[in-house]
Amino acid sequence: MKKSVVFIILIAMFTSTGVKAAEVPRESAPCNATNEAIIVVESFIGDILTEVQNGLGYADARAKSNRIFFNAWLNGQTSGFSYGELVDIANNAIWQYRDMYLRPDFYANNLEKVRVIIASVIEDYKSGKITYTEAEFNARVKIYQSVNPNFNPDVEYMKDPIYRDIPSVDNSLFILARKLILQ
Repeated sequence: MKKSVVFIILIAMFTSTGVKAAEVPRESAPCNATNEAIIVVESFIGDILTEVQNGLGYADARAKSNRIFFNAWLNGQTSGFSYGELVDIANNAIWQYRDMYLRPDFYANNLEKVRVIIASVIEDYKSGKITYTEAEFNARVKIYQSVNPNFNPDVEYMKDPIYRDIPSVDNSLFILARKLILQ
């Protein structure tokens, strides 16, 4: 009798607590993505993002999510958002989770480095001196200048794109900067 009661309690505990699906990292979303669109994406592919966190490959995850969004779009279940808009948000999230799975040390080791590099930008944004768009641009410039102190965006961005001299930087540093600014 006691064993069956314990067994029933254990079953109830395990069935009532499901696995929480992963969320779309806000720093990975395209700049034009609305919070509502991000929530729609999470509702459709949260489980896929969890699979990516556990090792599912980028191409496989992207194929699954594209199929889900295409079917949802055909059936009018995308809450008015376009297929392309939702897929862009999903693909960015999948890429970031896959990159974090493959290079966890990179993200752990560089978060504080980026925080130090863009500390003044974060303070200006917190105090309201600059907008989010300006903070993102200034953070990008600070990261470039951490590699090449002579980098001047006013000079380089005025040149023909072929002749620009922009330092080579891992794109994930910009994602970390967006994350810190959004926090």
